[in-house]
Amino acid sequence: MGSITSLENYAKENHVPIIQKEGLTFLINYIKENNIQSILEIGTAIGYSAINMALVDQNIKITTIERDKKMYNLAQKNIRNFNLENRITLILADALEINIKDKYDLIFIDAAKAQYIKFFEKYKHNLKQNGAIITDNLNFHGLTKHPEEITSKNLRSLVTKINNYKKFLKENEEFKTEFYSTGDGITVSKKM
Repeated sequence: MGSITSLENYAKENHVPIIQKEGLTFLINYIKENNIQSILEIGTAIGYSAINMALVDQNIKITTIERDKKMYNLAQKNIRNFNLENRITLILADALEINIKDKYDLIFIDAAKAQYIKFFEKYKHNLKQNGAIITDNLNFHGLTKHPEEITSKNLRSLVTKINNYKKFLKENEEFKTEFYSTGDGITVSKKM
């Protein structure tokens, strides 16, 4: 049987970005309070958030997409260690290049931040009637508040894209989005 602590330690030692503790607590509480049964996750990494979400309730089914082969293999091993392979479906693909037909109670976006708007637009059609799209990392370690202080051009470009996504959510008339400063910044978007 796997252990959550060993996943956290692996992520820390190998610089794998996983959801922060406060963000994870927020996500788990949201799943419990809203009786979430089906989840689509964009960005698996080592499977940390998918495993934690699946452990909330034995009826939860998760589909998670990862494009990095090494991460995919690691996630597969970790999911097996927790005996969750019958409830977590892992897909090796670029989330922007595959099509998924199923509908979900929750879509969790935690992948390439520069692609957040594209992920949102592509997968909003996979949301069930009263479902929500939750996005992580919108404060991006506090950098989105003071982009002018960033010296790296690439980092500044990424932060600009994250800020554009926030603007996109605020102005989106199809969804109502609530912003939370929990963890590294989380949003919950629900269809109007």
